[in-house]
Amino acid sequence: MKKLGERLVKQQLKHKLEIILIMALKKVLKRAKIKRRIRKKITGNSSMPRLSVFRSNKQIYAQIIDDSVGKTLVSATSFNNKGATGTKSERAAFVGKEVAEKAIKAGIDKVVFDRNGYLYHGRVKSLAESARESGLKL
Repeated sequence: MKKLGERLVKQQLKHKLEIILIMALKKVLKRAKIKRRIRKKITGNSSMPRLSVFRSNKQIYAQIIDDSVGKTLVSATSFNNKGATGTKSERAAFVGKEVAEKAIKAGIDKVVFDRNGYLYHGRVKSLAESARESGLKL
């Protein structure tokens, strides 16, 4: 009887784990689908490159890309950055400001904003608004 109860508990835990993995996979697939839909419409060229944003759980990364050549022109990150402190949104704002300053130095004043499948909310919005305030036209 005791072994039967242990086996039942193991099966229930396995089932719960499978459900969690399926939910995580659905989230990733949904973002990939949104990303494909956005990238069909948005491309960067030499006159107006693409500002792409990637956010992980702890960090945020931004890069300006010329898709016609396939080259990253400017990039900024909150990872190992002395000025990027505070909340995640504050760090995203710092990265937006930093990428805008680097872009203006490189002679880039207009970009196309690629939110990379993320909602325009929170850290992504903070980065974009900070880049705009620093003189970059999105």
